Amino acid sequence: MERKFRLVLSCPDRVGIVAMVSNFISSHGGSISDANQHSDSSSGYFFMRVEVCATTLPYSLEEFKEAFAPIAQSFNMNWEVTDSAQPKKVILMASKESHCLADLLYRYHEGELDCEIVCVISNHDDLRSMVEWHKIPYHHVPVDKENKQPHFDKVSHLIREHDADVVVLARYMQILPTDICAAYTHRIINIHHSFLPSFAGAKPYHQAHERGVKLIGATCHFVTEELDAGPIIDQDVIRITHRDEPEDMVRLGRDVEKTVLSRGLRWHLEDKVLVHGNKTVVFN
Repeated sequence: MERKFRLVLSCPDRVGIVAMVSNFISSHGGSISDANQHSDSSSGYFFMRVEVCATTLPYSLEEFKEAFAPIAQSFNMNWEVTDSAQPKKVILMASKESHCLADLLYRYHEGELDCEIVCVISNHDDLRSMVEWHKIPYHHVPVDKENKQPHFDKVSHLIREHDADVVVLARYMQILPTDICAAYTHRIINIHHSFLPSFAGAKPYHQAHERGVKLIGATCHFVTEELDAGPIIDQDVIRITHRDEPEDMVRLGRDVEKTVLSRGLRWHLEDKVLVHGNKTVVFN
């Protein structure tokens, strides 16, 4: 795969942003392989993602950052440049249900996810053999219902120890404490088995069954201190009927959950997700 520098930015919208960014790249001989932009009229903000063929530039990633910094400052940009040759380090977290974890491991094994899965953390030992078959370290960190803090202390230690860029909650059925959420803002991704904001919290399929809905869905979102309320990355739905019991909805929903989670994670790994407030711009 050809090495790319990915520049993502957001800033107050004004004339000349695209021209300035493009001229900066072209003036250094850079070749743009992909570019996306969006102007949000309601917020007055501008969003952009540009991929540049790294071999066409005369400098390193750090030199790119140094050269671009004055432009970013002049436009008051929130910005980042990443190198596709440096895959993000990912930690997967799960409990007992395997469908989302198994799907991500399969996609990783097949090369669909450009990352390094450094370990899996679980509060149960049920999924160990599946994970270790993929030659990925498995950390069983039990939870004491009367005192969950030692569990979260160990989780926090493992995230720091592995220097993780992204943490994925692949049906991890514990609520992360506020200090972990705050420390990894927009770096923890969750799959919720509901089309948020409908049916947040526990047993959403049972809630949906009681409400008599005709569509159920799943939501991939960033984790915040407020439960199931973080910026949404991706969603999808599947149709159901009055004949479907909660157990049927759980079975049907699993397919949606794993698809939405893998899609959202892949976009994040490719720096296609820009967060503004509690919303996202996704250049998919």
